[in-house]
Amino acid sequence: MTQSTRVPFTLQTNWIPASDGQALAYTLTLTNHSGKPIENFRLFVSGPARIDPAATVEGGKLAMRLSNHSGFAPDAGFMLAPGSSWKLTARGLSYPLRHWSDGANTAYVELADGSVAPVSISPTQAKGDNAPLKKGAAVFPVPATAPVTVSIVPWPKKVAVGAGQPVPEGLDLRAEGGPAEKAAAAFADLVGHLFPAEGILRPSAENGFPVAFEVSPMLAHAGYSLTFARDRVTVRAALETGFLYGLITLGQILRGAKKHKGIFVFPASGSIEDEPQSGWRGCHLDVSRQFYSSAEVSQLLRVMAWNKLNRFHWHLSDDEGWRVEIDAFPELTQIGAWRGHGLPLPPLLGSGPQKWGGYYSKAAIREIVALGQNLGIETVPEIDIPGHCYAVLHSLPQLRDPGETGEYASVQGFPNNCLNPAHETTYTFLEKVIDELVELFPFKTIHVGADEVPLGAWSGSPLALAMLEKLAGKKAADEHAKRNNQVTNLHGADEIEGSGTAILQAEFLRRVQTYIASKGCVTGGWEEAAHGNVIDKGKTYLVGWRNVAVSAALAGEGYDIVVSPGQRYYLDMANGVAWSEPGAGWAGWSGPRETYDFDPVEGWTDEQKKHFMGVQACIWSESMTDRAIFDRLVFPRLSAVAETGWTKSDAKSWGRFSALVGLMPILYGNWATEG
Repeated sequence: MTQSTRVPFTLQTNWIPASDGQALAYTLTLTNHSGKPIENFRLFVSGPARIDPAATVEGGKLAMRLSNHSGFAPDAGFMLAPGSSWKLTARGLSYPLRHWSDGANTAYVELADGSVAPVSISPTQAKGDNAPLKKGAAVFPVPATAPVTVSIVPWPKKVAVGAGQPVPEGLDLRAEGGPAEKAAAAFADLVGHLFPAEGILRPSAENGFPVAFEVSPMLAHAGYSLTFARDRVTVRAALETGFLYGLITLGQILRGAKKHKGIFVFPASGSIEDEPQSGWRGCHLDVSRQFYSSAEVSQLLRVMAWNKLNRFHWHLSDDEGWRVEIDAFPELTQIGAWRGHGLPLPPLLGSGPQKWGGYYSKAAIREIVALGQNLGIETVPEIDIPGHCYAVLHSLPQLRDPGETGEYASVQGFPNNCLNPAHETTYTFLEKVIDELVELFPFKTIHVGADEVPLGAWSGSPLALAMLEKLAGKKAADEHAKRNNQVTNLHGADEIEGSGTAILQAEFLRRVQTYIASKGCVTGGWEEAAHGNVIDKGKTYLVGWRNVAVSAALAGEGYDIVVSPGQRYYLDMANGVAWSEPGAGWAGWSGPRETYDFDPVEGWTDEQKKHFMGVQACIWSESMTDRAIFDRLVFPRLSAVAETGWTKSDAKSWGRFSALVGLMPILYGNWATEG
C-alpha cells in the first residue's frame, strides 16, 4: 500500500525556544500525499500545548482556537499541490513546550466541501534534542543482593521473619465465614485479574500452602499480622480490610520468592505486624480530558489495592467532558460526554475529528464502587464547580445568565466556563445532581472542585454584579465589572483571594456545602475552596495542590488536609527535564526518587499535623493519549506515594523500595526499553 492511499496528509511539528532576541517558533508542516491539489481548506490540530490567541502566525492565519484545539487557514488563493508542503510558524504559545508530548498529537484537514481528511502526525521535534522518545514504565530490576529477604511494598510496621523454606506453589486460603471469607474472596478476584496465570491461589489438591485466619479484635481496623510456620501461615485481623491487606502482603512475599529464588524467601518462622500510618492514601484519576473505560478504571482500582491505597478520587467532569449519567439532565451525557469535529465540544487533547468520548452509566458506577469497597477502597466523586464547566454550560445553556455580555477565560483557555453563583437555576441543577451522586456513592463524600476560577469570572453578568454589590458594596461590584473582556491569567492560574470573584465563589460554596451537608455528606474541595473562609471546617476536607507551605497554612486555620502538591504528587509531571521524557512541566518535574523522598508534612507544627489526613497521587490526563505514556508517568511513582502514606518516615528506604518496586504491577503492561 502506498503512502498516498494509506493517508492523504502528514504533519510534522517542530519547537524552537526563544533565544538571542528571536521569538519562539512552533512550526507545522503539512504535506499533501493525496494526489490532488487542495485549496480553501483548514488544518486543525490539538494537544496539550495551546496557541496563544494573540500569536503571530506566519504562512497563514489562526482561524479559530478553543483551548488546545486550533484551526489554521492558508492565505487567500493558496493551493497545496500534490507532493508539496505548507509551512506555518506560530510565534506565541500559552506556555513554552518542555517535553515532546506537549506538542500537537492529533491533526486533520477540513476540505473546501466540508468533508474531513485524516492526517498522520509525528511527535513534535525540538531543536538540538534528538534523543529517543521515552514511553513505558521505567524498569527497576531486582538486584542480585537485596537489602531485605521479603518483597513487600509498602513496607510494614514490623518485620521479624526467619529463614526461608521451600517456596510454595501457591496459597490455599482456609477462611470460613465472616470478614475473613469476604477478604479471601476479594483477594481471589484481585490476583485473578492482576496475575491470571501465576496460580497464586491453589487448593490443597494442587499443593497449595495452608493459610489460616483468626479474628483479633485488638488490631487496628486496617491492621493485620502474619505468623509463619513450616506447615501454615496464620493471618490475624479485626476486620475485612485488615485480612485483605494481610493477604496482599502474603501474596507479594510469595511472588517475590517464586520469581527471585535465592534473593527473596518465603519465611518458615517469624511474624509481620502492620498497620497504616495515614487514614487517607489516595489516587485521583481525571477521566474528563481522556476517557477511560470501566474495565480500565476497575483494573486501576486493583493496582491501587495491591499498593494498599484506600481512596479513589474520581474526577468526573471538567471543561473537556462530563462523564457521569444523571437522569435529571440527559443532555450532560448526550452532549457533554462527546467531542468531535462539528460537535459543541471540538476535538481536544488528542481526540480526533470522529465522535469520541463516553460516560459511565449508573450501573457501571455501582459496579466500580462495589469493586472498590471489596478491595478496601472508598470512591469520592468529583464534579468540578463552579469553574471548569465548559462542557456543562454547552450541554445546558439555560444555566447562563441571559443578560451576560463579554468574555473571561480560564487558564486553560476556555471562555465563560463557570456556573453563575447568582443564577438560581444553578442551584436547582446542582441539587438534582448532588441527589443522584449521593445515591451512587455510599462513602458520603462529594468533591466539588472549586479550583482555578478566573479572576474575571462573571464580570459581565448583571446577576452576579448585583449579588456582589449586595455582598461587598458598589465599589467592589464596579471594580469587578472592569475586568470584563480583560485577559487576566497571563502566567498561570489566577490568584483570586480578596477579589470579587472570590467573594462570589465563597457565597456559591457556602450554599452548595450546606446542601451537601443536609444529605449527611462531607464536602471535598481543592485548596481554593478556602477562599472567603466560609465553609464549615467540620464538614469539609481540602486537597492541597500548590505546595506544602499552603497546605500547612490551611491546616493551621483548622482545615483537614490531604497533601497532593503538583511538584511531587501530580503524576502527569514528567520524570525529568529532558525533552525525550513525556508529561507536563508547569509544576516542575519529579522522578521516582524525588517522589519517594518527599515529606508531605515537612515543617508542620504539631497543631497543624492534627489536620493532616494523608496523601494522594493525582493522575491528570492531558498528556495521556498514549497508554504507554500513562505507564511511564504513573509507575512506579504511584507506589512511592503509597509507601509514604503507609510507612512511617523513619522506616522508609529508597534502597529497599527501588529493589522491590519492580515486582509491582502496572496498568497496561508497557515497559520502557531503556532508561
